[in-house]
Amino acid sequence: MRFLAIILSLFLFAQTVSAAPFNAKAKTKRIPAGTQFTLKLTNPVSTYSSREGAEFTAILVNDQTNDTDVILPMGSLVRGTVRRIEGAKRFSKGAVLYLDFDHVVTPNGRQLPLSLSIVGRTDLTYDGGITGSKGYKSALKENWGTMKDITVNCTEWGGDVFDDIIVADQLMTGVGAVGGAIGGAGYYTYEFFADMVKKGKQVNLNKGDTLNVILTDPVDVPVM
Repeated sequence: MRFLAIILSLFLFAQTVSAAPFNAKAKTKRIPAGTQFTLKLTNPVSTYSSREGAEFTAILVNDQTNDTDVILPMGSLVRGTVRRIEGAKRFSKGAVLYLDFDHVVTPNGRQLPLSLSIVGRTDLTYDGGITGSKGYKSALKENWGTMKDITVNCTEWGGDVFDDIIVADQLMTGVGAVGGAIGGAGYYTYEFFADMVKKGKQVNLNKGDTLNVILTDPVDVPVM
């Protein structure tokens, strides 16, 4: 027993000695706050199939460098969770998806905490969520644009029917414009009331979709 105790003590001492130089010489490179990453999802996330607390993963699309050193190479794994999901509501209020990015896996296998915020999307809410649709006012704006497109398309169609005959061309242009205006107005009126009743859209992020994120706190990455 005494012999085994001596061997165990020597083993632990050797481990301590061998580990000390590595820790003393360990270096880190800082990625400053404000740095923008592009991430590619490796699994889908949505407001109708995911649950709060569900995990997701993404990979870095580009190398993160400091001076001439690659700190986090392309393909580094980022893990996160679904923080909260708000369901779709009436008046075209879309569902909202909130994501937390937990940590990144460094080339030497360490897991470093990350604080990231999604940027550069038109479907972001004021508090950083991703929404399927922004509500009744936004729906009416989209409907107005569709109504104008209907009118323009019908007017152009009318003008193309008798393109080589001036009088007929002008007549059919007018007919197309009137028909387009009536059809567009009918569409807008219908959607005006329908958007009060129907729920907004869901959020669906597919595998392979990219997210632009910004680092809100600096992170120090160990380098060799």
